[in-house]
This record gives sequence, C-alpha cells and structure tokens, in this order.
Amino acid sequence: MEFSEVVHKRRMVRHFKTEAIPAEVITRIFELAQHAPSAGFTQGQSFVVVTRPELKKEIARFCTEEDYADTFQHPFISEAPVLAIPCTRESAYHQRYQEADKVDDDGQEIEWPVPFWFMDIGCSVMILLQAVVNEGLAAAFVGIPGKENNAGLKQLLNIPEDCTPVGVIPIGYAAPDVPSPSLKRGRKAQADFLHLEGW
Repeated sequence: MEFSEVVHKRRMVRHFKTEAIPAEVITRIFELAQHAPSAGFTQGQSFVVVTRPELKKEIARFCTEEDYADTFQHPFISEAPVLAIPCTRESAYHQRYQEADKVDDDGQEIEWPVPFWFMDIGCSVMILLQAVVNEGLAAAFVGIPGKENNAGLKQLLNIPEDCTPVGVIPIGYAAPDVPSPSLKRGRKAQADFLHLEGW
C-alpha cells in the first residue's frame, strides 16, 4: 500500500470482527512502532499487548467501555482481538539527559521545554496506527479516564510504577461501525493548519 493511502485510510474504528490476528502480523506491526524517534535515542516507549478475553474485559472496564458502547453501539474495546497499551517512562529521559553527551555546559540536565516522553510515545502510537492499516487491519485509541482507573490498569498489567500508560489501542479487522459524531466538525482549512514562513 502506498504511504499516502495508508495515511488517508487511517481512522478510528469502533467495531471489530472476532477474527484472530496472526502472530506474525502483530510482530510486524510492533517492529515498525519501535522505529519511532525518541529524544536522545532514549527509547522510553513500551507497549503491553493483551489478547486474553477476560483480561481485555478488565482493561475495557478501566476505559469505561460502557460509556463508549452507548454512543458507538458496540463494546469495541473488549471485542477487539488485540489491545495495545502504550506506555512512556519519564525517568528514562532524566537518566539519559544526565549522561555526559547530553548535559549542558554546566554539567546539568537540560531544562525540558516540553515533556518529550509524551511526544515520543505519540510518535510510536502514530506509526502503530499506520502499520495497522498497512496490514489491512483497523484500530482506535481510547483514553484511561481518572487517576483511579490509571492506577487500576497499572496494577492489573503489572506496569512499573515509573511507567505511564497513555491509553488503550484496540486492534482488529474492521466491522461496520458508527463514525464519531465529532467528525461532523469537519477538517479545518489548510490555511488555519499550515503557516508558511511564520504564523
């Protein structure tokens, strides 16, 4: 598939067939996601991959799946054959930027202008979403609302204390679904998106 086709076909799908995804396809998807950039080549990104039905139901509960099902008519988180949980480890970036080749002129860690650990996991997620489309699959992204749900998910999956799960990505073969009502807003004009030579 051409890259432009992958980009244009990617959308958030909220209903999946129960058909299993071959293990080699899952491997290819995550091999590509691992090629995302990271500040200082820190590689603070990680994914937890879940296929066990009962475990998927527990994860979906922490994502308040019942609220989504009211809008989209399907329990699309727990029904997806694969759930991917992207995580980032902020402490890895502080450790990396205290190494000799990264400290500033005073021997100190840089003052972070933005939390690049979130930028990096976002890059990994975007590559993952595109790799999914390239394999003829579909995916969505859902957040984990509230500190209690986030803590519960971490405990359920034995995610280390210094790692932050940023969401859950259901992956599978697309079934007919209800598009997000938010799409009615339309895509903003390119003139509002692209500013040449300055804002």
